[in-house]
Amino acid sequence: MDAGYLALADGLAAQIGSGRLRAGDRLPTQRHFAREQRIALSTAARVYEELKKRGLVVGETGRGTFVRAAGDDSFLALTQPKTSGVDLELNFPQTPAQAALLSQAIRETARPENVAASLAPAGPRGTAAARSAAAGLIARPGWSPVPDGVLFAGSGRQALAGTVAALARPGGRLGVESVTYPVVKAIAARLGVSLVPLPVDDLGVVPEAIAEAHRAAPLSAVYLQPALHNPLGLTMTAQRRDEVAGLLSDLGVVAIEDTIYGFLHDEPLLAAHGRDHVVVIDSLSKRLAPGLSVGMIASPPGLAERISAALRAGGWTAPGFALSVATRWLESDVVGTITRDKRRDAADRQAVVRRNLGSYEIASDRRSYHCWWRLPAGWRADLLVAQAARRGIAITPGSSFAVQPGHAPDAVRLALAAPPLPVLDAALRELAAIVELGPDDSPLE
Repeated sequence: MDAGYLALADGLAAQIGSGRLRAGDRLPTQRHFAREQRIALSTAARVYEELKKRGLVVGETGRGTFVRAAGDDSFLALTQPKTSGVDLELNFPQTPAQAALLSQAIRETARPENVAASLAPAGPRGTAAARSAAAGLIARPGWSPVPDGVLFAGSGRQALAGTVAALARPGGRLGVESVTYPVVKAIAARLGVSLVPLPVDDLGVVPEAIAEAHRAAPLSAVYLQPALHNPLGLTMTAQRRDEVAGLLSDLGVVAIEDTIYGFLHDEPLLAAHGRDHVVVIDSLSKRLAPGLSVGMIASPPGLAERISAALRAGGWTAPGFALSVATRWLESDVVGTITRDKRRDAADRQAVVRRNLGSYEIASDRRSYHCWWRLPAGWRADLLVAQAARRGIAITPGSSFAVQPGHAPDAVRLALAAPPLPVLDAALRELAAIVELGPDDSPLE
């Protein structure tokens, strides 16, 4: 039986590999495939499930099973820069002046009298100077972290991994927005944590959904992006933040607030509404430099030791040299200068989006470095990804962000930070032209 269903899966995989079945093609229904092959319906289901595991097809509830544009590399797509073509998958904004601005702190840290201290192990708590500087950076109107509760990781992703590991044991349940940052899906899978999708509306996560999920089975924590949500572009109102924070306090559930894009806005944090139940995560990768990043965690009282222990156990602590350089950056006016430059740059890129895609259903915040494109009727995200790739443009399908398999929205996320503005403009014009032709008139070859 096993050999039989695997042989059938291998046959379909060979057709996909040879191009006989192409990206976007719809497979027969499982019932039709079973009749065609003279096999049991349960065997047909195993064939299709095997193809999904190999990343060759994607199932869409109520619509069928389709050949994917590529393998399931949603985690890699959001972490590894492209080596060719136009990269609209990865967001690591850089401005022309930032290299010169950042170099002074690197030179100072590398001076002979400073090298010994910068190469010493830092540990999750870093140094008093680093904690004070980071606390000042993360602070927002109405809220500032206690410096002694600030911890450091090697990157924002490591800060998130360490915090999830501290709050959710293997087998635990982590509530997340139903469309979320793909890396949290990969982290949860590696830690053995189950993700619980929470519905969102135009204001962000629905508070009642958190309560309902917690009643069904206790949540270990929730992971939220209250402002400039990636990819949806949503920002919670003050009332929604207050409702969510109050509910978390009543339930005794901790929220992990991702504020990696916080440098682009002045919105108050969720932590301002619920200090004792919110862990704030920030990073320097997008704010300053991806190649010398430091992740920062502002922990409420009582959780710092647990998170610190998880960072040590996972090997996620920040390198001493990176932390030393980061501290010098934070103590200077470099951060403010680069932040202002990137805010202007993000606004310029959003203007390019509206000029080229303004007639389509685009969800984005004019302050952000990404937008969410809900595709016109008849288009599937996977097909547009394939069409764009053949023209040298890398974009991310909605399936990469969907927590529930088979419930992917017909949308794509466009990361705007990487290409120069003229290249971005040309790429968006090309994408608009592809969609304008329609899925039936836009050949893959």
